[in-house]
Amino acid sequence: MQLLNPLAATVAAYLVGSLSFAVIVSRVMGLKDPRTFGSKNPGATNVLRSGNKAAAIVTLLLDALKGFLPVFAVRWLGKAYGLDDGTVALAGLAAFLGHLWPVFFRFRGGKGVATFIGVAFGIHPLLGIATGATWLIIAFFFRYSSLASLVAAVFAPAYYLLGNRIQWYADTSIAIALFVMAMLLAYRHRQNINRLLQGKESRLGAKKA
Repeated sequence: MQLLNPLAATVAAYLVGSLSFAVIVSRVMGLKDPRTFGSKNPGATNVLRSGNKAAAIVTLLLDALKGFLPVFAVRWLGKAYGLDDGTVALAGLAAFLGHLWPVFFRFRGGKGVATFIGVAFGIHPLLGIATGATWLIIAFFFRYSSLASLVAAVFAPAYYLLGNRIQWYADTSIAIALFVMAMLLAYRHRQNINRLLQGKESRLGAKKA
């Protein structure tokens, strides 16, 4: 049974992550499917392109929440069921993979930024704050959402390891999971990276001609 508990937690986290809230929220609010316009990415940024800011904010929060809840549940409630930091790492990674490749939506998912930050908050509030603040700082000064996402994801594993020096325990499995998620996030942003290198990436707040 102890072997089944980590497996059950991991599968549950993946299923929660597979809830594509960009699509769900758009349907509930009577908006177009975000997979059919703009970047065709089912995420909060593309929902914003529908012109409905409320829908985009709700999507952002729910995408972050689905990363936070599985990790938080395992970290703070799982000890009674024999779940350790290794399961925390698996739950976070599974929720993130669910967002990228959701089983309920033909494996067509988003890029994972909000869910990644949600996972970081679930691991430790300070890690979530540091990762989210990094996104905000880079986005504010450089005006590129994709660049902010990439920098925040790359720094998150480093923040976690440095956290050991400010009194929270650093587990190798969690550090590895954060690193893998950062690499997957970068992979999902590969087209954005090409546009950044070519100077063609759109800036935050910029209006298309």
